[in-house]
Amino acid sequence: MPVPDRRVALVTGITGQDGSYLAELLLEKGHEVHGIIRRASTFNTGRLEHLYQDLHEPNTSLILHYGDVTDGQQITNLVLDVAPDEIYNLAAQSHVRVSFDEPMYTLDAVAKGTLAVLEAARQLSKRKAVRVYQASSSEMFGDVREVPQTEATPFYPRSPYACAKVYAFHQTVNYREAYDLFACNGILFNHESPRRGETFVTRKITRAATRIKEGLQEKLYLGNLDAKRDWGYAKEYVEAMWLMLQSDEPSDYVIATNETHTIREFLEATFSYLDLNWQDYVEIDPRYLRPTEVDLLIGDYSKAKDLLGWEPKTTFADLAQLMVEADWELAREERFSKAYSQRTVEKT
Repeated sequence: MPVPDRRVALVTGITGQDGSYLAELLLEKGHEVHGIIRRASTFNTGRLEHLYQDLHEPNTSLILHYGDVTDGQQITNLVLDVAPDEIYNLAAQSHVRVSFDEPMYTLDAVAKGTLAVLEAARQLSKRKAVRVYQASSSEMFGDVREVPQTEATPFYPRSPYACAKVYAFHQTVNYREAYDLFACNGILFNHESPRRGETFVTRKITRAATRIKEGLQEKLYLGNLDAKRDWGYAKEYVEAMWLMLQSDEPSDYVIATNETHTIREFLEATFSYLDLNWQDYVEIDPRYLRPTEVDLLIGDYSKAKDLLGWEPKTTFADLAQLMVEADWELAREERFSKAYSQRTVEKT
């Protein structure tokens, strides 16, 4: 049975990096957490398994529902049924390079999906108060108009993904102003962790570097090494999401570190920690180059610091190290597993 007076949160994209960290935080805060997951032929809840194991009452604390933000009626039905106090919309086709190959799906998931969530929240707001967090992106700044980027910096999107995020951003503002919905945009700059998907460049680097160290891989293929990004720690960034929905008034916030580093610098930090020279293993593959590149991102988080009391704590070097250590453990386990399998085959 639901616990009286416990706040209820609904998280789309709960199986992703941010969703899993956010679920942890919300459960620590005593929330009842509902997550939306897409139906698939394989299990896709790996990032959440430890939460089921740690909870004493998993059925009342963490509840997963099948759904898809591209199905507006289903989302409305689910929102009205769960009746959450807070909605965190993290669902997206979030890989920028892939968005060039799948622009229509990216539009459906990111732009129309956000509209579906906002409209569902508006319907719920007719009978109870609800607060909405929308996951916006630094990619909206694209070909940046000023350095560093703030909440007032004009957008200049350079990918189908970024264009869809701009639409979602403005719809969130419109629902706030037109319908008096408590809705916030978190303009999050790049945020990484050991739970980052392996197709994203930082995790691709740490995964490959540790496999190379353990003799499991020979080369790493990348695109533009000169792109500059503002990288932070995802676990800290989800706290900013929560803080936005605890504030007195809804607004939009840049969440960043106010530092920028090239992909080449991330390579150096990763490989040097493993006593390797990245130049011996990395090759450029044109397939990983974007048709239109975003050259420089660096965010000014002053507003979040002043109004939310939020600021980043993990440095660039520390972030690279914690990702390397996690992936190195995975690489060692993989090497051991392969060696054990080979010995078993030889014995038979």
